[in-house]
Amino acid sequence: MSAIRKTHRWVSILFTATVAANFIVMAFGAPLAWVTYAPLPPLLLLLLTGLTMFVSPYLQRQRDAR
Repeated sequence: MSAIRKTHRWVSILFTATVAANFIVMAFGAPLAWVTYAPLPPLLLLLLTGLTMFVSPYLQRQRDAR
C-alpha cells in the first residue's frame, strides 16, 4: 500500500474524530473557535492526498507513453 493512501486513510479517521468532537461540544453550548476550526487542517490534507491519488494514474499513463 502506498504511503499516500495510508496517510489518506489515517487522516480521514482524524477528520471524522474532529467532526464528531465538534458535534459533541456543540451539544453543550457554543463551542470555542479552535474546536470549530479543528476539522479544517485534516480536511486540507484529505484534499491534497485525495487529489494526488486521483491524478497519479493519469500522470503514470503520460510517463508510460513517452
